[in-house]
Amino acid sequence: MGEPSEVLIPIGGILDVTGEVVAMWVLLALLAVLSVLATRNMKERPGKFQNMVECGIEYLDGFFAGIIGKRLSRKYFFFLGSLFIFIIFANYSGLIPGVGLTKYFAAPTSSLSVTLGLGISTFCFLQIAGLCAGVKHYFKRFISPIAFMLPLMVLDEFIKPASLALRLFGNVFGEETVTHNLYDLLPIGAPVIMMVLSLLFCAIQAVVFTMLTSIYLEEAVEAE
Repeated sequence: MGEPSEVLIPIGGILDVTGEVVAMWVLLALLAVLSVLATRNMKERPGKFQNMVECGIEYLDGFFAGIIGKRLSRKYFFFLGSLFIFIIFANYSGLIPGVGLTKYFAAPTSSLSVTLGLGISTFCFLQIAGLCAGVKHYFKRFISPIAFMLPLMVLDEFIKPASLALRLFGNVFGEETVTHNLYDLLPIGAPVIMMVLSLLFCAIQAVVFTMLTSIYLEEAVEAE
């Protein structure tokens, strides 16, 4: 942990496939399979697995509703919920024994390329949601309260996803680096404590990323 993975499949130096990217693909495949299993045979009286999934969805819906209201939460839950689930699973994947010790597998969010991808995806979604909410409002908010603010507002729009990506990457990569260094210094005890703290830490990072995304989303579609 704490060391960038080696390039496994070089693609021009920009789109190189690393251990983090491989982990992301595996994680996405697993989440897709879990989604299919959770929704394949839904019953009015749910079993343990369906009940667990429904409780998680209800909790997330309540979390986002507390930030942007129930109507917007329900409307944009497909994106916000997917974002939260992917990030928290990606963060927790770094706690699996052996992850980070091999070049073939590493926590996806410990790679800047993955977090930048999340930031860019969020940026695109915010622009589309803003335009769908009202073209007039979308452009008007860049010159409010005065037209002089246009350059700063445009710059702010690009800073938002960049800050989300850098914050997530820096925190996850830093946590993994500290755990790795502690393992070198004190192989017994200290890393275990860090990994226990990481259980909370990883969840907080997912909450912060999606909470800020929700706030930015509300600003983008407030004309609704």
